Amino acid sequence: MFNIPEVRLGVVAVSRDCFPIDLSERRRAALCEAYRKQGGQIVEIMTTIENENDAMKALDELEAAGCNALVLFLGNFGPETPETLLAQKFPGPVMPVAAAEEFTEILKSDRGDAYCGMLNCSYNLGIRNVRAYIPEYPVGTAEDICKMIDDFIPVARIILGLSKLKVIAFGPRPNDFVACNAPIKPLFDLGIAVEENSELDLLVAYEAHKDDPRIPEVMADMEKELGEGNKMPGILPRLAQFELTLLDWAEDHKGASEYVAFANKCWPAFEEKFGFVPCYVNSRLASKMMPVSCEVDIYGAVTEYIIACATMVPPTLLDINNTVPSDMFNANIAGKYDYTLQDTFMGFHCGNTPACHLVKPEMKYQLIMKRSLEPDSEPDITRGTLEGDIRPGDITFFRLQGAADCSLHSYVAQGEVLPVATQSFGGIGIFAIPEMGRFYRHVLVAGRYPHHGGVAFGKVGKALFSAMKLLGVEDVAFNQPKGMLYKDENPFA
Repeated sequence: MFNIPEVRLGVVAVSRDCFPIDLSERRRAALCEAYRKQGGQIVEIMTTIENENDAMKALDELEAAGCNALVLFLGNFGPETPETLLAQKFPGPVMPVAAAEEFTEILKSDRGDAYCGMLNCSYNLGIRNVRAYIPEYPVGTAEDICKMIDDFIPVARIILGLSKLKVIAFGPRPNDFVACNAPIKPLFDLGIAVEENSELDLLVAYEAHKDDPRIPEVMADMEKELGEGNKMPGILPRLAQFELTLLDWAEDHKGASEYVAFANKCWPAFEEKFGFVPCYVNSRLASKMMPVSCEVDIYGAVTEYIIACATMVPPTLLDINNTVPSDMFNANIAGKYDYTLQDTFMGFHCGNTPACHLVKPEMKYQLIMKRSLEPDSEPDITRGTLEGDIRPGDITFFRLQGAADCSLHSYVAQGEVLPVATQSFGGIGIFAIPEMGRFYRHVLVAGRYPHHGGVAFGKVGKALFSAMKLLGVEDVAFNQPKGMLYKDENPFA
């Protein structure tokens, strides 16, 4: 199952009628040739926009070609009204870019002046209330613009995915996880649908899948994935039944949406009625790019889905959980990595991280839940976690969050998982983010963010930051370097 949109890119050139149209068309052709030469796919729209009728014709061509993202290419100065009219009417994300002057000889007569035209384009986009993705430096040669396109595609994928996403939730947020509660109206404002259901609805659906003939096939796939880590094979039939329940529910309930993420109640009553911990199934759906957030964290599910769109790699959701003991830090990190103790922390969840991100994934039981649910017996209903240390490598911590006043806020922080054994339980890793101590205090604590953070496996802060701004999220925080004070940071601390 592929739960992520495919970006189908079209490029439309524009030309101000007092400039040579062939200059813009030659530059458009050079851009498309350069992008295809590097292996990219792009639709070259042959109508060049000089007036509003051209804009409507180009819009029809984009639709006929199935394009869902647009490169608005100022091959010369460009007609500010028709070009921004196209951006306003195009139903997908738009990136305006401008052509640089290629060589000295062109300055004599065929100068394009797109450097100037980009200013008027930006002004007119503002008049039309059009949010467009504008690169950090939106002027360049064909090769430069190819790089801009590469940056635009993950951003476009996020915008397209959210516009057709449905978050399916089961159960109310647990009482001790009030932090997972947030107004969902801002999600509807983004075009995201939310379907909230009772745990009883899920239980009825699960029981209806008893003896489903597909269960053995799903179990075989689980056994293959777990390999030597299949420590509790007796729980697999229940987990396979649950996986099929969720997948069928997604297909039957996506409705007018195209993509699905889940936010599910996972404890404490869940185990007693369903007979297992759902963590491993959550990890498997995340591997299918259909994330399942824990503790009915609806914004956590959206966060994970954004990460999946940005990276095309399975995401995970972790608690920003505990400090690294000083003896562990001194023995394994100090002097080997350029981090202080406060730059490090442990990210943990019971067992929802996909197997591909764990060093040695093993099927286990949830230790914390067993204390209260099965204190004096062998684990049964608390089985179902996928545990192991998280693989070392680059990561980006990210979250989109709604506040009590229905405003949206976000943070993006790049760092890494260190190759240090955690000596602990669950799906867990030792994370290092530069200036994490200050970020923890002045963003996570001061910004009233919940304990869940989304983890992207790779450094994708640029795409995530750009996507949040394109969505209209004004507050996008990051881990500010030394010497750059946060808004309320005490300069004398």
